[in-house]
Amino acid sequence: MGKYRNIAVIYGSDSSEWEVSCRSGEFVASRIDGSEYNVYEIFARFGKWSLVSYRRINSMRVIIPEQERPQIDKTDFSVTAGGEKVKFDFAYIMQHGTPGENGLIQGYFEMLSVPFSSCSSFVSAMTFDKFSCKNYLRDMDCVKCADDMFIRKGGVPDSGIASDAVKRLGLPMFVKPTDGGSSFGVTKVKTEEDFMPALDLAFSEGKTVLAEASVTGREITCAVYFNGREPEALPVIEIVTDHEFFDYDAKYNGFSHEICPAELPRETFSYVQDVSRKIYGRLGCSGVVRMDYILSEDGLYFLEVNTIPGMTAASLVPKMVRTAGLDMTEFLTTLIENSGYNK
Repeated sequence: MGKYRNIAVIYGSDSSEWEVSCRSGEFVASRIDGSEYNVYEIFARFGKWSLVSYRRINSMRVIIPEQERPQIDKTDFSVTAGGEKVKFDFAYIMQHGTPGENGLIQGYFEMLSVPFSSCSSFVSAMTFDKFSCKNYLRDMDCVKCADDMFIRKGGVPDSGIASDAVKRLGLPMFVKPTDGGSSFGVTKVKTEEDFMPALDLAFSEGKTVLAEASVTGREITCAVYFNGREPEALPVIEIVTDHEFFDYDAKYNGFSHEICPAELPRETFSYVQDVSRKIYGRLGCSGVVRMDYILSEDGLYFLEVNTIPGMTAASLVPKMVRTAGLDMTEFLTTLIENSGYNK
């Protein structure tokens, strides 16, 4: 018997990633060990939390019709359904974007002393901001960070900003929200004239933007989790796409393929795993966290950290888990039972 009995899987979000979040959450809920835990699926969007389904130990999943879904009592993180009140022991957070990755929901659970699957509120907030996270890691001698430029909405006059960015970062460059995911609002800018439309698109996703020099190389990714003894790195994946970059369409609509394990020299493969473990420790991460890189001729460039990585059947972390020869249900049990690491 594990530490917990009633597991709430929370998905949906207030950001553009809410549909992907639902797919990830449904996948996780379906793979949690039904012989050990009662599993409850909660859809949460714009402050409204409702119970979508439940699966009691050794029972079938029961889907609740939308018009009959009970609301979650957020004063104590519980639900009353069929005359029975259930208080959740553990929150498995699968909300991509706001509020699942920026520390807001983690802060809520910390106030209630409810254990949860992801990084702490502080670490989540820091890593969600790409600019802040890069600057925190920039002095690590094992990984490089591309030159960048931080832009706040309303904080910089429009005139001259495009030419200034080109002078500082060169072309092509990437313009992206500092706190977005799934490549929403990201543009590869090839000419100075393309900069302002790219900036407007990025601002449609948030109030702060990162303009970043483009680095030529192979896009790779590696995830790390705490296995109960120490942080363990999963196999490295190389991402190959015919698109300009690994955008939303490439990620979720079949316009990319992943090579897992990545076809790298053994020393390079191990180095990427070692760097990922170091970043996991440096940031104080918990749960499963994915780090994205560009492997260039002049070194390994850090792109970003994903503290709530995608967990659909086709997502990168489940592919890493399968390649490592691990069972997904056992992997999720490990994450749940060791969720207190680094908190």
